Amino acid sequence: MTAVTKQALTLAEFLQLPETKPASEYINGEVIQKPMPKGRHSRLQGKLCATINQVTEEQKVAYAFPELRCSFGDRSIVPDVAIFQWNRIPFTQDGQVPDNFEIAPDWVIEILSPEQKANKVIGNILHCLAYGCRLGWFVDPDDLSILVFLPDQLPILLQGQTALPALPAIGLELTVAQVFDWLKMG
Repeated sequence: MTAVTKQALTLAEFLQLPETKPASEYINGEVIQKPMPKGRHSRLQGKLCATINQVTEEQKVAYAFPELRCSFGDRSIVPDVAIFQWNRIPFTQDGQVPDNFEIAPDWVIEILSPEQKANKVIGNILHCLAYGCRLGWFVDPDDLSILVFLPDQLPILLQGQTALPALPAIGLELTVAQVFDWLKMG
């Protein structure tokens, strides 16, 4: 079960609090702690980051960050995977990745954990889309489906051998079945 703290905090006050493990998010004035990732969640998150970065990092096209705090639009969320196109990563003056990201990702991936409420997770994807995100995936390991969100369109439910959309600059070819096949390790 996720912990919810009902406090009258502003986003600025929330960002001054110490980080929690697992991370807490600030949504609609509430502090909500994410559930501890479990096996399937961790496996999918790791493989998604590695697969995306394998085709994007060397060419400096994009980068997939796991569990990156993104604070924008009066929310501070920690998507399971936040993908930023390279030219939108707010590098520091000396070219390092900054600690704070105050913009929406270009592509957000959320993996549903058993303790999470689907609408809360989908709400974070919709929030990202409202602030310029161009693609969202809602990955449900229980029914082996991925709900795809694009700006100004109805969500699309994908399963099986259906190809998954990626950002146009990212040459990623992946099906829903390939994503869930990563769960078979034995």
